[in-house]
Amino acid sequence: MTPLFLFINNSMTTTYGLNRQPTQLDYASPTQFKFGIVQLPKVEFFTTAANLPGINLGDAVFETPFTNIPMQGDKLTYENLTISFIVDEGLENYISMHQWLTAIGFPKTREQFKSWRSSESVTPTATQGVSQDIGDVKPPTSTRPMFGDATLTILSNKNNPLVEVRFRDVYPTSLSGLDYSQNAADVDYLTADVTFDYTLYEIVTI
Repeated sequence: MTPLFLFINNSMTTTYGLNRQPTQLDYASPTQFKFGIVQLPKVEFFTTAANLPGINLGDAVFETPFTNIPMQGDKLTYENLTISFIVDEGLENYISMHQWLTAIGFPKTREQFKSWRSSESVTPTATQGVSQDIGDVKPPTSTRPMFGDATLTILSNKNNPLVEVRFRDVYPTSLSGLDYSQNAADVDYLTADVTFDYTLYEIVTI
């Protein structure tokens, strides 16, 4: 019986192992971020929490007489974007978010929708409809649009921007209430939670 010899190139093994080593050994910190959204400059300053939403491709099933064969899906779904912010004493940031929601729903009159998009606003023009890939249904609306863009910036431990998560065509879907109480023993500032929907997001390394 002819013996079987196995030759291993140590130099190649060492090089391959070195190439697999990460270039960055720092860990991501949940406190190193900043969140910005065009329509809400006062909310941006007081933001205390924000999430990077998950995505789901889903799956399809190819049916056979014997067993169903799973196949990759063809449509991405995105989880909601949620932020938390400290409410300022005059409720200015809370009211700005509240007005955005009520302008979309205009519960009293249609003038709410019209005034929100009035030319007196300083909010930049909308971006919906500008994308060359998604949402090309109409030109951008006038100022004070129903949609906006948001950016979640991931910072290094030295507060340098590393990654930007850019959300397209953001709009709010829910705003939490505020609970006042005379029984609070310590100073615990009021916070509010906002949930947004959006078209998509992209992760860009700076």
